[in-house]
Parts: sequence; C-alpha cells; structure tokens
Amino acid sequence: IFAYGQTGSGKSFTMQGLPDPPCQRGIIPRAFEHVFESVQCAENTKFLVRASYLEIYNEDVHDLLGADTKQRLELKEHPEKGVYVKGLSMHTVHNVAQCERVMETGWKNRAVGYTLMNKDSSRSHSIFTINIEIYAVDERGKDHLRAGKLNLVDLAGSE
Repeated sequence: IFAYGQTGSGKSFTMQGLPDPPCQRGIIPRAFEHVFESVQCAENTKFLVRASYLEIYNEDVHDLLGADTKQRLELKEHPEKGVYVKGLSMHTVHNVAQCERVMETGWKNRAVGYTLMNKDSSRSHSIFTINIEIYAVDERGKDHLRAGKLNLVDLAGSE
C-alpha cells in the first residue's frame, strides 16, 4: 500500500493517523488490528508476526528501529528471497499494542525538515513491513508453512 502526493496532502496522516479518537487511526494501525483479529480466529494454527520499519533519505537506507538509526544499510538481492535490506532489524510482536509501540518508536526516528509548504514535513520515504509466518497442520496431520508480507509505504512529497 503506497501513500503518494504533494507535501502537506496528508500522506503521513493517512498512514499513521491519531490514536484518539479511533476514527482517526491510520492505515498502519488498522492493519495491525486486522492481522491480530485474523490470528485470534484461526484454529490449529501458529503465527509468527514480525515488524520492521525503514526509511530512505537522500538515497540512504536507515533502520528506524535499529540500535543506530543513522547507520546506512545496503540493498541486496537473493535468488530465492528477492531484494532485501541487509541488517534490517525484525521485531516480533504479539498484539496490537506492541505493534503500535514499534510504529511510534520508528516514527520518532524519521527525518523531518522545513519546506515552504510544511514546517514538519517528512523528507524521507518510509516502509513499515509486517511479516507473517503461518504454521498449520491439516486434517491428515501434514504440516504447512506459509509466509506473507505487507509493505505500508509513506512516500516523501512528490513536488
């Protein structure tokens, strides 16, 4: 899911939103709710939910949740898993509240700067990723492992 538009058009608000009132929650917190509602309803299934948060600022990739948020990370390509960010931290989350804390921590580490249109403009692209691994046993006792990834992207202003 991508949020794209001019500086000040509401991209970051659409993605992040406000915690209160609940009708002002953004796409990212609503995605957390949807993921954990689905996890709680599944029977005979185990889930591993992990989150990462990165930014691309001046063509450099930074881990917004890492020990050193200023450290530049490298994009790599793997024949099986595709393009990935080497050294990007993944954080296991067990509920919506933990996801929200991870999101808020990363949000505080984003690069912001003054523009003529918005004094607190995010000057970077950010990608919040939710990784889900699902382990299930079918009626015949056979194991199944599936994985999915949801990328929630807040692009910098397009002007």
